[in-house]
Amino acid sequence: MLFPVTQVEETKQMIKVLPVWAATFIPSTILAQVHTLFIKQGTVLDRSMGPHFEIPPACLAAFVTISMLISLAIYDRYFVLMARHYMKRPRGTTLLQRMGIGFMLHVIVMITACLAERKRLSVAREHNIISKNEVVPLSIFILLPQFVLMGVADNFVEAAKIEFFYDQVQEGMKSLGNSYIATFLGIGSFLSSFLLSTVSKITKKHA
Repeated sequence: MLFPVTQVEETKQMIKVLPVWAATFIPSTILAQVHTLFIKQGTVLDRSMGPHFEIPPACLAAFVTISMLISLAIYDRYFVLMARHYMKRPRGTTLLQRMGIGFMLHVIVMITACLAERKRLSVAREHNIISKNEVVPLSIFILLPQFVLMGVADNFVEAAKIEFFYDQVQEGMKSLGNSYIATFLGIGSFLSSFLLSTVSKITKKHA
């Protein structure tokens, strides 16, 4: 069968973005930790704020949105202007460069989460806490840096991903570009569940 030139070019264009699409699975997996591992960490920490109030662990996820909005304003107001001056580009940096910065920030997020978890385990060992129902005498706000950093990373990665996949497809295939965005979020959630369940099984064997 002979296909129109436009269909051939559109197909080639979509295939070209597949490597970038696959690379976004990792940050999507890390993003899923906000609503799984990070919240689970908070449930076993001291959540008291005053004598009669305990902060719900899921409330810390609001700081992801807050820090994302603040960093987005700073990015558009200051970072883009500086990058335009040095890079000589209208956007300051390319979308791939912006994603790359976000990828590095995601590494910092996970290092921060690792340090917080090591501190939690250290305090739990000091107080001989072995039951999952016992509260570790450590403030839940030790998790705040990883939530805030996740919002800053999302400012670079998530915004750049949406712009990239929307820009890289032709006008008649915008819906397919949007479907790419939805799929890497879904696949990231599956990978996150697989990663957490695997780590849980391994640690239980060696506990």
